[in-house]
Amino acid sequence: MGDLAFTDRTDFENAERGLVASLSPGVVRDSGGRVVWDNDVFAFLDAPCPDTANPSLWRQSQLCAKQGLFEVTDGVYQVRGLDLSNMTLVEGERGVIVIDPLVSVETAAAAFGLYCEHRGDRPVTGLVYTHSHVDHFGGAEGVVAPGNADGVPIVAPAGFVENAVAENVYAGTAMARRGMYHAGVLLERGPDGMVGTGLGQTASSGRVSLVPPNTHITRTGQEEVLDGVRIVFQSTPGTEAPAEMNFHFPERRALCMAENATHNLHNILTLRGALVRDARVWARYLDEAITLFADASDVAFASHHWPIWGRDDIVAFLSQQRDLYAYLHDQTLRMLNQGHTGIEIAEQMELPPALANAWHARGYYGSVSHNVKAIYQRYMGWFDGNPAHLWEHPPVENAKRYVECMGGASKVMSMARDYADKGDLRFAATLYDHVVFADPENADAKSGLADVYQRLGRGAENGTWRNFYLTGAMELREGIKPVPMSISGGMTAGLTVEQVFDSMAIRVNGPKAWDEHVTIDWDFTDARERYRMMLSNGVLIHRRVTGDTDGADLTLTLTRPQLFALIAGKGPEGITSSGDAAALRRLLAVMDAPEPDFPIVTP
Repeated sequence: MGDLAFTDRTDFENAERGLVASLSPGVVRDSGGRVVWDNDVFAFLDAPCPDTANPSLWRQSQLCAKQGLFEVTDGVYQVRGLDLSNMTLVEGERGVIVIDPLVSVETAAAAFGLYCEHRGDRPVTGLVYTHSHVDHFGGAEGVVAPGNADGVPIVAPAGFVENAVAENVYAGTAMARRGMYHAGVLLERGPDGMVGTGLGQTASSGRVSLVPPNTHITRTGQEEVLDGVRIVFQSTPGTEAPAEMNFHFPERRALCMAENATHNLHNILTLRGALVRDARVWARYLDEAITLFADASDVAFASHHWPIWGRDDIVAFLSQQRDLYAYLHDQTLRMLNQGHTGIEIAEQMELPPALANAWHARGYYGSVSHNVKAIYQRYMGWFDGNPAHLWEHPPVENAKRYVECMGGASKVMSMARDYADKGDLRFAATLYDHVVFADPENADAKSGLADVYQRLGRGAENGTWRNFYLTGAMELREGIKPVPMSISGGMTAGLTVEQVFDSMAIRVNGPKAWDEHVTIDWDFTDARERYRMMLSNGVLIHRRVTGDTDGADLTLTLTRPQLFALIAGKGPEGITSSGDAAALRRLLAVMDAPEPDFPIVTP
């Protein structure tokens, strides 16, 4: 743990400051009675850290588990501990502005209800999404019903809808599967299992929604007045999210840092998968925020964790956060240009003591190791330049050859046990992993690998590393437990026609469709738009067209909701067609269904 000051209670004082009341019990259920959030299950964190968890991660989880309604400053409140993210509420002249309505409709409604219980019933007179990740918009319908959204300013950064939907559609199945590991969804909550993710405890499992924004922030310095409250925005695209923004409340002297400055080292690339973020511009936007807002701020709060009070502490916090991302970026590029690979740089990277010993710069969610590799990936891609790595065998074939060269499975497992006994768990995992991939039915190898993963998980300071290791151990021992995953109706409503067609295109089985040629025109009566879709050479192309067209095998006349139902296989009524009805069947026949439960720790 180096020189970490475990006796310093400043974070605990700040995390508890301004508590108005907690939700009791800290449990939220859906309309059918299913539990979608349970913060009380983390009561075990009140005990001293056991030997099954990293003390630093345990401390962070204790802080993240604090739950309730908190006063941030005059007229600004936060609900924390009712989901992965925070809901912030800013009181205006007639009602309240809601910032980031959590992940689920149910937890958002519960959080808003807790606020109203102690501050009085107030209408929602504004809704602000700080950025395009689901934990910052998914609960929207819990505070603003779609039918009541007229007249309510719903503010988001430019590009919000496109990025919010794309992340959950194009690679959504694979991200969701890896997300099961990332968040430790199936792990038991407790000292032996999931203790938190470092960014928050975990995400709720209720209904996700999206109420589209009607006001977009396109530039730094843009001002909006919501319910009499003046807000000055800073556009920060390409930081923690492709579409993100910080903003300042001049009259409240309060600064919202979205998810650009939280009490942890964040991810340049999440373990669940995402676009690689730009550490360089991230640092520059943090520096710009100091210049723009620090002198006029008495408190800085974010969409996760607890606030920072006092101008000097705000500047110190933001400066160290800035230097954290800038240092990782610049030093990775320095060593990259000396010929080191991402893996090598990650092993050599050492933070300056002032950053390494700052609690808010610890790798609870991101890590120095995987962030350095992400920065390398952003600039150099997957290939490290070594020709031996240019055309390697895939994992199973490589594993078979390694095990054969090393004398067979028994010999490799014996060596793996020796390395584990000596404390070299990383290489022990590599050896066991070769045996498992060479022979997935080898129960002893799977058991040995599970034991090594468990030990690695218990020692991890990073919450998502712990969850990955422990989930891997669980699946090696118990097999894959299917978990239903789908894009909710609320999220689907945010899709454009182009995004639906793009999602169809990435499901086309190329080799199966090589010799298939189909042209379909789609005429949308509600949007008054027409699209032509063409399948050739295993590629599904679509374009918007105007006027009358000819040469289509099939023309479908329908609405956008009917398209969503059709693609979901529900066969909606009311669609009219002309031409060869078999053309659609031929198209659907060459589209693969995603596999939501694909194996990860076994082939």
